[in-house]
Amino acid sequence: MHDADYRMRAMPAAMLQALQQRFGPRCHTGLAMREQHGRDESPFDVPPPEAVVFAESEDDVAFTLALAHEHSVPVIPYGSGTSLEGHLLAVQGGVSLDVSRMNKILLINAEDLTVTVQAGVTRQQLNAELRHAGLFFPIDPGADASLGGMAATRASGTNAVRYGTMRENVLGLGAVTAQGQVLRTGTRARKSSAGYDLTRLLVGSEGTLAVITEVCLRIYPLPEAVSAAVCFFPTVDAAVQTTIQIIQMGLPIARCELLDANTVRAVNRHDQLGLREAPMLLMEFHGSPSGVAEQAQAVQEIARELGGEDFDWASTPEARTRLWTARHHAYLSAVQSKPGCRCVTTDTCVPISRLAESINTSVAEVEAAGLPYFLVGHVGDGNFHLGYLIDPALPHERETAERLSHQMVMRALSLEGTCTGEHGIGLHKQGFLLEEAGEPAVAMMRSIKQALDPRNIMNPGKIFQL
Repeated sequence: MHDADYRMRAMPAAMLQALQQRFGPRCHTGLAMREQHGRDESPFDVPPPEAVVFAESEDDVAFTLALAHEHSVPVIPYGSGTSLEGHLLAVQGGVSLDVSRMNKILLINAEDLTVTVQAGVTRQQLNAELRHAGLFFPIDPGADASLGGMAATRASGTNAVRYGTMRENVLGLGAVTAQGQVLRTGTRARKSSAGYDLTRLLVGSEGTLAVITEVCLRIYPLPEAVSAAVCFFPTVDAAVQTTIQIIQMGLPIARCELLDANTVRAVNRHDQLGLREAPMLLMEFHGSPSGVAEQAQAVQEIARELGGEDFDWASTPEARTRLWTARHHAYLSAVQSKPGCRCVTTDTCVPISRLAESINTSVAEVEAAGLPYFLVGHVGDGNFHLGYLIDPALPHERETAERLSHQMVMRALSLEGTCTGEHGIGLHKQGFLLEEAGEPAVAMMRSIKQALDPRNIMNPGKIFQL
């Protein structure tokens, strides 16, 4: 990060008084609450915000932003605190605007397969409600993230290989601008040619252009049949080659996740799953019973040709939950395997034809460096994560992790990939954005930011520097 990230902007007493008068006990200045909202899952240490406000309505958000704009004080949106890239950190002070209490499911339209929710609704909360209507929302980033935060970071997850990312599944938004103006983007129609696509502008904007308050999403019927399988391989490369063949053959797999032996070992220790500690693919198939059986058989034949063995099939919800526990707990399990460590994460995504090269070289580099690591990936769409586990008291470990991360990202860019498939830029990847997009594109992004947020109060210091 640059020194400019830390130009703190003090909150005037008049603004704090106005917040306290409006929000009463929902405005917090105590250290414990501020520290809770001043940390996320990233490895950065930054002073906490000066205040935390819990919004319960769009009017609360509009009031806070209009007040902050008047006083030129930063506002940092906060959903469920699961960011890995420092999005939630108050690098210039200001107010943490917590929207987790804006958690109403506003409209489920089963005929049109759409749902409208407030930004604080979480993925699991939504699916628990949709299940009663035989529907579901497929985007699954692993953590139980808020849907507003998922839209703000253009998140994806384990089902992206079949259902796409938040970019493809957000139809419209409710949002509040830096000046406190409420706007609506998009409609419930599946297509529109009306003007600039403001929905796509805000999806992935990381809270730097507006605060998302509502999200209209595509939803899907629950599949008639679902089957999950786990398969173990002699090497990571064999698992990756299996994935590449599955995708290139056009098999409609719903999930295809890779865990290396380090990750499986950590999950076994954390959840006592008793899985074989070898590179592992977790797969899931959706469709009719006959279609699912046919897909599963084809995948099994491909995997066996590449050394895959010990297939374990799960057709009941309980059995599938046990298998997917390994993936959903991978990050937490790996971090807890080295007490006191911090995790420097990576998030590259490359064309599927270059996936093996990207993973194999990256793993060889971290093993040569001798740094503890784990590997997980949504390999069905070319996205994978290496997590470097570092001792925060040892600066050379942080330097090694950053060097490895830099090499990995530059390799991904050389392979026509991206520095971030789903986590966003935040604080950590700003230099890589310039390498990936180029100066003219980043300059255009800055121009948009300055036009919509001339006082730079919307999550300042994220994505790029002004």
